[in-house]
Amino acid sequence: MLTQLYSAAVDGLNATIIQVEVNLSPGMKFTLVGLPDNAVRESYDRIHAAFNNTGFRMPVCKTVINMAPANIRKEGSGYDLPMAIGIMACNNVVAQDRLKNFILLGELGLDGSLHPIRGALPMAIKAREEHFEGIILPADNAREAAVVNQLKVYGAHNLCEVVDFLNGKPALEQTIVDTRREFHEQQNMAAPDFIDVKGQESVKRALEVAAAGGHNIIMIGSPGCGKSMMAKRVPSILPPLSLRESLETTQIHSVAGLLPPESSLMTQRPFRSPHHTISDVGLCGGGNTFRPGEICLAHNGVLFMDELPEFSRNVLETLRQPLEDRVISISRAKYNIQLPCSIMLVAAMNPCPCGFYNDPQHSCDCTPGQIKRYMNKISGPFLDRIDIHCEIQAVPFAELSKMKPGEPSAVIRERVIAARRIQEQRFAAVKGIHCNAQMTDKLLHQFAEPDTAGHNMLRVAMERLNLSARAYTRILKVARTIADLDGSDQIQSHHIAEAIGYRNLDRGDWAERGAQNL
Repeated sequence: MLTQLYSAAVDGLNATIIQVEVNLSPGMKFTLVGLPDNAVRESYDRIHAAFNNTGFRMPVCKTVINMAPANIRKEGSGYDLPMAIGIMACNNVVAQDRLKNFILLGELGLDGSLHPIRGALPMAIKAREEHFEGIILPADNAREAAVVNQLKVYGAHNLCEVVDFLNGKPALEQTIVDTRREFHEQQNMAAPDFIDVKGQESVKRALEVAAAGGHNIIMIGSPGCGKSMMAKRVPSILPPLSLRESLETTQIHSVAGLLPPESSLMTQRPFRSPHHTISDVGLCGGGNTFRPGEICLAHNGVLFMDELPEFSRNVLETLRQPLEDRVISISRAKYNIQLPCSIMLVAAMNPCPCGFYNDPQHSCDCTPGQIKRYMNKISGPFLDRIDIHCEIQAVPFAELSKMKPGEPSAVIRERVIAARRIQEQRFAAVKGIHCNAQMTDKLLHQFAEPDTAGHNMLRVAMERLNLSARAYTRILKVARTIADLDGSDQIQSHHIAEAIGYRNLDRGDWAERGAQNL
């Protein structure tokens, strides 16, 4: 007897419908075809144990299961449920008339319980696109899939509930999520606040400019001066996620299997902080079984790279293209995937190997050659892609103990949102451009031309600091953001001056100057 039902497979951030065909005939063999991986091949033992522990009998016959299309590799344990239901349908335990209307997903425990799977959201999106009536999956994934409207989502706790539901009993309740209401209710969750940061006004100003324009920023200073503390507070001053950005971010984390159980949408901008021992695959994504990397998991949020020179040079160089294009292409023997990675890079580093160069309270023991070698761990092309360079000095204790609390993040965020609103109106007719950091050369000429005094100041800076053409465009983008924060239509000379001040780590200006001053 032959039974056909449907499941789904994740391919990058998208899903593909998988037809599961189960055939029972006289014999004693179990055969699974359709490019299954080891986790799929092991499903027979899980299904057999689940049947025994839930009161069902595994049929004693030749069982052939085919998963089509056969040229797509099937990975993971989410096919346990459709295969088990298919075997039952062939054995007349489950009615077949409703199987064609649903996508079935889920990993079976030995006791028949359903364990959560990865990628429920993209699979639910695909089910709606293919006009299925609904999707049946583990209860832990139900709210995640229920974000997709016009699709009935049923979360089950065990195999028996699915069997009863398909046989017409009211064993499962449809999971309904008011996406917009939950999205707005969860947007104002507590986060680290800039009110805890005393002093460092120039650094907080640089971070405000970076947040307002979506610019990458690097902070350089001695240990303990507050680099990590301020970096962790950057999400609190970024504009709230839009519903579109929230769906994009949730989809990536769904594929990575990082969504908390029974969650629906990610409503806070992600903050990812990988350790400096991370590999290039861990940062960019890939592997034998595809997983999104840290740069994709930080999409629409912040990627914080602490102790930047300690990262492998190869890892840093892999960031150059994603930082420029805001997408990353991963090509492997088994797949070729393009993923979004529109991130705000926040990096932090010490100024020298000992960490105390240019620190007024500590002496530096490093030689000029050591400082130069340390700075050379970061290539010029990579540094060019960071819009804002900011030096930090520790606040003395005498001043720290007298200072009042800093400005709250909510106040800074209002200014950032106002500047972003100006940018949204400016780029409303340009697809894919939402903030100043994303401007193309054509848009720079259109929206970021300084006045005469600013143009002359920029020319002198380019000549004296020996800046690259990419640094020139970065200065104009940052100056455009500073003007937006001021509510100015025209980029003026003081906007250019502040933007130039954020390029003080450029090669030939900081590292060599620092070595000469020792």
